Amino acid sequence: MSSKLEAYLEEISHYLSGRNEREEILSEIRSHILEKAEREFGGVTDASLEQAIAAYGPARKVAERYLDGRPIIAPAYKRYLFRYTTLLFAAHSLLAVFSVVFKENFIVFPFVFIPRLGIIEVFMYLPTAFLTDLGIVTVILYFITQSGKDIKLPWPKFAVELEEVKPKREFFMSRIATAAGLIVMLALTDGALYLFSRYGTIFLVNLKNPRPLFTPDAGRRLSLIVIAWFAASTLALLAKLFTRSRWVDVVSNAVSLALISLLLRQPFDNLFAVAEFESDLSGIKFGVKLALLFIALMVTIDLIKNLVFIGRTKLAVSLKGHAEENGR
Repeated sequence: MSSKLEAYLEEISHYLSGRNEREEILSEIRSHILEKAEREFGGVTDASLEQAIAAYGPARKVAERYLDGRPIIAPAYKRYLFRYTTLLFAAHSLLAVFSVVFKENFIVFPFVFIPRLGIIEVFMYLPTAFLTDLGIVTVILYFITQSGKDIKLPWPKFAVELEEVKPKREFFMSRIATAAGLIVMLALTDGALYLFSRYGTIFLVNLKNPRPLFTPDAGRRLSLIVIAWFAASTLALLAKLFTRSRWVDVVSNAVSLALISLLLRQPFDNLFAVAEFESDLSGIKFGVKLALLFIALMVTIDLIKNLVFIGRTKLAVSLKGHAEENGR
């Protein structure tokens, strides 16, 4: 048998699942190619088999023809994939925040294991947790689909459906709100830049006789991070004047999380230049970290919501295109 034919069949097998089904499909393809070589190219030779293989099509496309109608996850369950993953990851995120604040482990074997996390570790942990949650839900829906049984899954109702999150105001009204937010953020950014250029920090006490709240190095670092945060939000609002793409929000959320992470990494030792704040350092430290973690959690939820919305939109477009192709 031609080595090229065997290599072609081996490549096709990479896209097929189920040993018995795979062998049956490969045997059928082998027969078709041999018949095609003999009927259309004058006999079964290496040259004719190579022509027949080229005419039969790329390996992935051939495998897709045999897999058509046998999805990994049934279309009826694809919305559950995003919804269940969102719920599971929301629980993961909440427990991760508790782990940081209360310094406790959370174990629900075999589904959840959240070790005692530090502030930096939690930002490393959450992306892995999201992929794990997505994988768990995918595997469950895969086995439900492959079982062929009509299983009715619970449909958790959110307070607001993702489709309802779409702006319902008129085009110009929505742009006016965005423009107002842009003006506010521009003012904040300009004000912060003015203070920084004049005092080397944006954190001041006693407005009549301004004094830096933090030591020079700490004040400079924290000020630059906050100014970058203001500038990123301003650019995001500016972009949203011209496009309503959710990718703008995704990028803005990602930048915000990165800057929050930088803020949380700043040392609190020898931070204040004003003596009266040093006595309350532990309480201030806890309050600031808790506030930043809460903001990070809100931003993370918004990031997940935007990613899920993008995924479901692409899925709807894909299913619509598939339906139109079948209609032809």
